[in-house]
Amino acid sequence: MLTGYKIVFQRILSLTCRRSYHEIISQTLACSPFSSHSKLSALPSSFFFSAPFHCSIRSHQLSTPLHPCHCYSFSCSLSHSSRPTSPMDLKEVLEVLEQLAPLSLAESWDNVGLLVEPIKCRPIKTILLTNDLTDSVMSEAEAMNCDLIISYHPPLFRPIKCLVSKDWKQRLAIRAITAGIAVFSPHTSWDSVKGGVNDWLVGGVGSGKVSVLSQALSSGPQSHKLEFTARSQEELNTIMAELKGMNSGVNLQHTVVSSETDGFFISLICPDSALTPSVQTLLRHAAPSQSLSILQIKKPPLPGYGQGRLSVLDEPVTVARAVQQMKSHLGLNHLRLALGAQRTLESTVSTVAVCAGSGGSVLNGVKADLYITGEMSHHEVLDSVAAGASVILSDHSNSERGFLAVFKKRLAVHLSDSVTVALSQADRDPLEVV
Repeated sequence: MLTGYKIVFQRILSLTCRRSYHEIISQTLACSPFSSHSKLSALPSSFFFSAPFHCSIRSHQLSTPLHPCHCYSFSCSLSHSSRPTSPMDLKEVLEVLEQLAPLSLAESWDNVGLLVEPIKCRPIKTILLTNDLTDSVMSEAEAMNCDLIISYHPPLFRPIKCLVSKDWKQRLAIRAITAGIAVFSPHTSWDSVKGGVNDWLVGGVGSGKVSVLSQALSSGPQSHKLEFTARSQEELNTIMAELKGMNSGVNLQHTVVSSETDGFFISLICPDSALTPSVQTLLRHAAPSQSLSILQIKKPPLPGYGQGRLSVLDEPVTVARAVQQMKSHLGLNHLRLALGAQRTLESTVSTVAVCAGSGGSVLNGVKADLYITGEMSHHEVLDSVAAGASVILSDHSNSERGFLAVFKKRLAVHLSDSVTVALSQADRDPLEVV
């Protein structure tokens, strides 16, 4: 019966939360498989709503009203008093972080995930968020008896051949292990995720129609299409039997088209892991070896996910106004500005391209009135200005750090009430205007 309750509760939450819960319950029970169950129908509304909550529909925009018997993707944030209070271990917290921003979204060159794991596992009670893990931040974490540091930038990036205290980054890893502190880095997975660092950054100029500059692709395995011919049914059967034998446990999807003159045309889909044995098998047969073609299947894009953002502003602003808004958004007194060719502080900005951190390579060639990033090389700035784009530079980590406060609230909702999430007070960009 408990399973039935769970199903009905999911039905309830699939409805728009602006309606009264009495109406929601009645409609949910009416369309549920338990509508005739007298005990369930008699349950008080307090069974389903024991605490205040906020529910938001997270599916794509809907052009029609929500149907009470349809299930939709949603997020439900219980009030602070109703959050679970049981301790959470490191694995559970890592699962939450993966749900909020899958590590598969990170760039291939990046080093993300759990970088330091304590020898002895202990419940996670205090999490410290920082943009960079430095000596001062580590001292801060040790003083507060922190259990997990989430460092946006990975403190360990390049391969390590030895672990010695004379290298300051390796020394931090040693200190973390000694103190029993885990270290996790999300880096470019936070940049790429929908609603992540880049969406937060571009929102500083104002609302607009936002698109991704460098589209993220599905994290599924790479696959290939093999096309070849077989002259007879007997040859086709032999080939397919050999392919299945060579790739035991691998699902090889294929289609066959027969022709009275050309025999059989086969189109075979195989994952990257099965490509080499499949090709070797086909080359042992005359007809396939002469007709074989190999096509790489592109991974499907993930709309809204990827590096960099381009915003077509709902209300254009001047360059001067954009500068002031970004100062406020980033919490900075100063920014660096390069005016585009033939531009002034009063020139209109209708399109804005952003990339958190060092965004020169992502912004290169993008047609926009204004570029916003942390840092660009001298020549990248010159190229942008010559193309007519003005450039705002905040210094690297200043273009990212403000997102930590946003993520703190987002993370806290998904954690046990026994876990405290804190923002580092020692974390700051190493550069400042003097």
